[in-house]
Amino acid sequence: MTDLEIAKKHSLKPIQEIAQKLGVDPEEIEMYGKYKAKLPLHLIDEKKLERSNLILVTAISPTPAGEGKTTMSIGLSEALNRLGKKTTVVLREPSLGPVFGIKGGATGGGYSQVIPMEDINLHFTGDFSAIEKAHNLLAAIIDNNIQSKSNSLGIDGRTVVWKRVVDLNDRSLRKVLIGLGGTASGVPRETGFDITAASEIMAILCLSSGLEDLKRRLGNIFIGYTFEGQPIYARDLKAEGAMTVLLKDAIKPNLVQTLEGNPAIIHAGPFANIAQGTNTVLATKMGMTFSEFTVTEAGFGFDLGGEKFFNIKCQSSGLKPKAVVLTATIRAIKYHGGVDLKNLTESNVKAVKKGLENLQKHVENIQKFKIRPIIAINKFISDTDEEIKIIEEYAQENDIQVAVADIWEKGGEGGLDLARKLIQSVESEPSVFKPLYDWNSPLTEKIKTIAREIYGAKYVDYSVKSKAQLKRIEKLGLEGLPICMAKTQKSFSGDPNLLGRPENFSITIREIEIAAGAGFLVPIVGDMMRMPGLPAHPASEGIDIDENGEVIGLF
Repeated sequence: MTDLEIAKKHSLKPIQEIAQKLGVDPEEIEMYGKYKAKLPLHLIDEKKLERSNLILVTAISPTPAGEGKTTMSIGLSEALNRLGKKTTVVLREPSLGPVFGIKGGATGGGYSQVIPMEDINLHFTGDFSAIEKAHNLLAAIIDNNIQSKSNSLGIDGRTVVWKRVVDLNDRSLRKVLIGLGGTASGVPRETGFDITAASEIMAILCLSSGLEDLKRRLGNIFIGYTFEGQPIYARDLKAEGAMTVLLKDAIKPNLVQTLEGNPAIIHAGPFANIAQGTNTVLATKMGMTFSEFTVTEAGFGFDLGGEKFFNIKCQSSGLKPKAVVLTATIRAIKYHGGVDLKNLTESNVKAVKKGLENLQKHVENIQKFKIRPIIAINKFISDTDEEIKIIEEYAQENDIQVAVADIWEKGGEGGLDLARKLIQSVESEPSVFKPLYDWNSPLTEKIKTIAREIYGAKYVDYSVKSKAQLKRIEKLGLEGLPICMAKTQKSFSGDPNLLGRPENFSITIREIEIAAGAGFLVPIVGDMMRMPGLPAHPASEGIDIDENGEVIGLF
């Protein structure tokens, strides 16, 4: 049975009922149909946050299909609720790029899903559309100012770094020429498109503490330079007010439900390989306001989303996680042990032993933040007892908690062992979270710390372009911002073919983008692209709708 078929078997409860279960008066919510709602920001109570246990779910370096962090997050939250611990799962919104590309949707799987999965995976409550419109409004204002004779700031179009965005995988838009067709059509210049999940507006929404902070951050967006070499920001174009208006509803977290009828909050969706990979601070705080346990996730492996969750999101918001659940699959471990993708369902004890080095590196990385990880083995039907035993023996030898979680097939029931061990860890061995680096450290020192400590690199090389950008960043006074690396998710290195735990490698910083509004800098490693492309046979080929309006093939 497919994820969509399983989701359709379950009766959706009215969203007012889910709001009541969360602890919110149904009169307070802003409904989007029968089963979706927005939660107003005034519900967040900063005084209650200390009472909630914030749990991060992350993963080892994934296979192309992913290792089920979202599924694990949902199944764990269901299990905690079954054990009498009031829990809310807080997730990111899916992007249409992966939905129609290679990975499919991002609402969990099997009996650990959030619903209505078709709505969430498609247009949902319109947050992505609002982010896209706010981003492209600024792009239009920039080009209008370049074109203007009476209201010009003297922007040098050759220095403009603000691109446009669209929420699809479309590699042909990576580099484009605009302004063609004569003087009435604008000033010709080269620009491009990023995917909406990589928009700085997305990052700003995720890190904002409220509407005023959102407007301030939008005004801080760096645009480029004038012909006299003066920096230009969005506030110079008086753009932040209109952009904030477009985002006035998108800033409110979304309430939906799990298959077992528990509250789920879903809000924003930056990728972790080209952005910070975590949901909004506001959504996380909303969950923590009303829950004893708040389970959230960060994209791809811990070297990407997890590191950024700790060093960017937690440092900027004051959030202090209590534990980390490290999702591992036998198939991913075998993949890092040298097994080809098409053979991952075949038993291979030798490959599991070899692939343990990738798991071990992620464990060590988590421990560098003074937090004890719990390994969650996301069970697949092809896993053998012998293969699972190798992981369990490794965990026992290294004094690490481990649990097999059969949450795809059994939902919350399949996560009970994991939930019990998590509760025990939080209540008996509280973690004292410590960031990896100080934001005020020199910029190159912060990059080196991430490259060496998290990736295991020996050297960091800089292109001629990135060296020039380092000097500009220092001149702009932005060297005190944290780092949001854009790097392949397939490897600790910048080379997607170096699997397992590579050593003695170097990473090359190709360029460094400024996200002054979001409050971080984006070093781009190697050939990493901020606009993905579609595979040879995209998921969109199998998606359809029947004569009754029922969606088919969404997964």
